[in-house]
Amino acid sequence: MMKFINRLEDILIGLLLVSVTLLVFAEVVLRFGFNTGIHWAQEVTLLLSAWMILLGGAWAVREQSHICVDALVERVNPKYKKWILLTAIGICLLYCAIFLYGSWVYLGKMQMIGIELDDVPLQRWVAESVLVIGFGLLALRLVELGVKVWRGEAHGFHVHNNALVEEHIAEEKA
Repeated sequence: MMKFINRLEDILIGLLLVSVTLLVFAEVVLRFGFNTGIHWAQEVTLLLSAWMILLGGAWAVREQSHICVDALVERVNPKYKKWILLTAIGICLLYCAIFLYGSWVYLGKMQMIGIELDDVPLQRWVAESVLVIGFGLLALRLVELGVKVWRGEAHGFHVHNNALVEEHIAEEKA
C-alpha cells in the first residue's frame, strides 16, 4: 500500500510541476506576445502551487531531504540526539494535528456555504482540500520518520551526505 501511495505522490507532484510550468509559460507568451491572456490562469496557478507545496513537504520528509537547522543537534551527545529528534517529530505532529483540525473545520464551512472559486466553476472546498490531504500525508510521513529514528534507521530530517542521498534514491527505486 505504501509503495502505491509513494508512486501516486511522485506522479501527482510531477504532474503539478509540469502543469504550473506550462500554464505560466502559456500565460506569459499570450500576455507579452499577443497582449491577451487566460482569465483563470492566475487562480489555477496559485491553487496548483499550493497543492505542490503541501504535497512536496510530505515528499521531502519521506525522502529525508527536508530543510532543517541541526547545528545544535549535531553537537549533542549521540545518546540524546535520538530523543531530541523524536521530540521535534512530536512537535511537528502536534502542528499537523492543529492544522488538520483547522483545515477540516474550514473546509466543512466552505462546503456548507457552497462558495465557488472566482474564475473556475469549482467548489472552493474541493480545490482547497489539499489542506487536509497535505497535512494528513505530512503526519503519516512524520510517523514513518519517527519509527525510523526509533529503530536507528534514520538520524534526522535530512541526509547530510550526497552519496547517501543517491544511495537512498537507488534503494527506493529497487
